[in-house]
Amino acid sequence: MTDVPCAPKRALKAAPADELLAIPDPRSDDRRPLRQPLHPDISEELIERLVRGFYEKVRADPELGPIFAAKIGDDWEPHLQKMFDFWSSITRMTGRYRGKPNAVHSRLKNVEPEHFLRWLALFRETARDLCAPEVSAIFIDRAERIGESLQLTMFFDPANPGRILSLKETPT
Repeated sequence: MTDVPCAPKRALKAAPADELLAIPDPRSDDRRPLRQPLHPDISEELIERLVRGFYEKVRADPELGPIFAAKIGDDWEPHLQKMFDFWSSITRMTGRYRGKPNAVHSRLKNVEPEHFLRWLALFRETARDLCAPEVSAIFIDRAERIGESLQLTMFFDPANPGRILSLKETPT
């Protein structure tokens, strides 16, 4: 056995955060730096207005209100704070949310796939009322993806694949 000299180990130098590139959405050529908001107009204040406005509608909704009230009760502020963190993580890349939404939602027994259609209708309405069109499109796209993921976790049954509803809005 002969000794083969090894190349000296070089310390790996981390690239500055602003040089790291996100994996692009295959539908666009967007190569935003990682950890940057999806849009410069998405602020923490906008997220709070959107979340509060949306849940006001949910609470007043005859279909969804009772479902949420049964789980959340009268003290909505802890849930709202969690949702601020959730949407900040998704749209501003802050990493503040550390929960497991699929696990939490999978324990809900009084939710049906149709409830996601109503949930999204209220969310779309709120986003369009409060955000510029290109910003509302970002929020709506993420909400549709989230809704589909939750449905798959909660309702997927290979024997009944039609139970999962398409939540993507058809372009008008």
